[in-house]
Amino acid sequence: MTRATLPVAVAQPSPLAAALRQLVRQPRVLIGGGILLVVLLAALFAPWIAPHDPLEQDLLNMLAPPMWAHDGTSAFPLGTDSLGRCVLSRVIYGARVALLVAIVSAFGAMLVGSALALAGGYFGGRVDRTISYVVDLWMSFPPVVLSLILLVGLGTGVDKVILAVVLVDWTRFCRVVRADVLVTRRREYVLAAQLIGFSDLRTVLREVLPAVVPLMITLFSIEMGIAIIVEATLSFIGLSVPPDVTTWGQMLADARNDMHSALWVLLVPVAAIVVTVLGCNLLGDGLRVALDPRLKRRGE
Repeated sequence: MTRATLPVAVAQPSPLAAALRQLVRQPRVLIGGGILLVVLLAALFAPWIAPHDPLEQDLLNMLAPPMWAHDGTSAFPLGTDSLGRCVLSRVIYGARVALLVAIVSAFGAMLVGSALALAGGYFGGRVDRTISYVVDLWMSFPPVVLSLILLVGLGTGVDKVILAVVLVDWTRFCRVVRADVLVTRRREYVLAAQLIGFSDLRTVLREVLPAVVPLMITLFSIEMGIAIIVEATLSFIGLSVPPDVTTWGQMLADARNDMHSALWVLLVPVAAIVVTVLGCNLLGDGLRVALDPRLKRRGE
């Protein structure tokens, strides 16, 4: 007699492993994440990577060209500015402020906006109408003007910039996430949780929130790029940080008078801003495609 063949249990990959596999398959996630990883490492190890102190002045080497140009020197790989400060060192240290503002302000805006979106989208009725009215009223103010007003009242400083970005951009999360919550709350598993007798808080945290987390992560990465541009704009006009703190916007402001004779002083911080924001946008777009099941079903 032959033995009966027993079914062999096949181990199913965990949801985390499946999500990581989807992320690795997205070139935009790899490119965007790689760019942000390089910028993050440069910011963290700035004291060891930067060849000079970003505030150190060398008046004998003012507006020195990059090392590959005529009269360039390896002591200043990307040249110097009008005060003889190393451009490479300043752009490396500027990444610290840019990423600090980007990460903290995007996280704060996500918390505030998503919490209000979950409350309004889930409960609906008067709660949703009140939150929607506040969002519409808040978004009627131009973002740049509102940021300027807030910073004039709050004063300068990295913490003030972060607070200003959070107060301005929480509406972006609230409006987009709310639309997703309105769809999610009508799903069968959410209705089943309500019928079983789950409390509203448990239903929101256990059933609704996990469904909108991929969208929140995507918005978070895109908001980082927006925060970098806002911080650069505010520091360009002198409302971001004190003069002894190096930022990319401050480098742009210092390069205005020398851009015709020393173009590299302007191009380096511009390239840093463009590449970092590009990394944020690529990462956000790749996360949207990899984590959104609706896009995967369409084969995007």
